[in-house]
Amino acid sequence: MRTLIVTLTACLMAATSWAQDGAVDYEINGQPYQGYYVSAGDNAPLILLIHDWDGLTDYEVKRAHMLAEMGYSVFAADLFGAGVRPTKVEDKRQHTGELYKDRDKMRTLLNGALASAKKMGGNTGNAVAAGYCFGGAAVLELARSGAPLKGFVTFHGGLGTPEGQDYSSTAGSLLILHGTADTAITMDQFAALATELEASGVNHEMITYSGAPHAFTVFGSDRYRADADAKSWSRFSEYLQVTLN
Repeated sequence: MRTLIVTLTACLMAATSWAQDGAVDYEINGQPYQGYYVSAGDNAPLILLIHDWDGLTDYEVKRAHMLAEMGYSVFAADLFGAGVRPTKVEDKRQHTGELYKDRDKMRTLLNGALASAKKMGGNTGNAVAAGYCFGGAAVLELARSGAPLKGFVTFHGGLGTPEGQDYSSTAGSLLILHGTADTAITMDQFAALATELEASGVNHEMITYSGAPHAFTVFGSDRYRADADAKSWSRFSEYLQVTLN
């Protein structure tokens, strides 16, 4: 826990000017997006990081710097569009809802982000995708698409599988980190995903944390649970060490 606090303090300082020091403008199908890239050196393993329903904000940038300190290059992708960082709940629902309804577009944006990361020197051949909340649902979409990544990780992410989809093409392993007290994504959904992954023969690990509600890793919010955050980050770190070269 003490290590996590020290790391967060350092990353808060490192990320204050992210719009100047790490922002990356890129295009997908002629539309502008703005991600954030931090390199840990040539051929470092890559983490594709997907934001929650706030869009790409300082939160993902702080997490990117935490990962970079561990030796990983990180591309925090933008799935909403350059300058689109909704603050009202209705706007957040609109932007996420559009992508939930258009899964082809969601996959195009995810694959476009991977292609952009590769252009910047990201090692997409030794990579894991990770996401928070809405970003977790997007990561599972990427997993079902058959993207050739080594792993897919969700923190309190959406777990449902759209009608007509399955995990038969999933290439890497899955790590699902979830709060038992999450009322937005219920334990029934958690169990349904476990059953589906087992039936599909997908290598997976699924962990729940007692007393942790939805968005339990978002420090500074009333939903933040330090114990669950520390434990899930520790397991994530171990997973990356084993999964990536």
